[in-house]
Amino acid sequence: MLSQSETYSVLPARDLARARRFYKDVLGMEPEEERVEGLLYRTPKGAAIMVYQTENAGTAANTAIGFDTDDIEAEVAVLRGRGVTFEEYDFPGLKTENGIATTKEDRAAWFKDTEGNIICVSQTVAFGRSEAREREGSQSSTISD
Repeated sequence: MLSQSETYSVLPARDLARARRFYKDVLGMEPEEERVEGLLYRTPKGAAIMVYQTENAGTAANTAIGFDTDDIEAEVAVLRGRGVTFEEYDFPGLKTENGIATTKEDRAAWFKDTEGNIICVSQTVAFGRSEAREREGSQSSTISD
């Protein structure tokens, strides 16, 4: 059943070479495999991201992928240092300040990759995963140095 299957993300790119440079130079990610259908990336915990070439890239107005971190301030600072511009939002129930929105449950920041995909970096602040990770003594960083 699908409820027992691993999931993966699929991101469109108009220019696969340009996307590859962004994912390497800005996010610090190298593809694990180059396939006929595109570039396969894998996070340290095993999540897969397929980036493939299509003219439909950048047409979605929603978050395409999210990265969970234990320190959103640090991640945002690293990304800004690499030239990323964060989106600013002001919707009922969601307002960013200096690129970061804060709710009872989490803090999040959004930016676009070179292909127009909206990427989210978030940190859980309510009791849950972040506190559980601290108790386990683990760290979670999404952006490679």
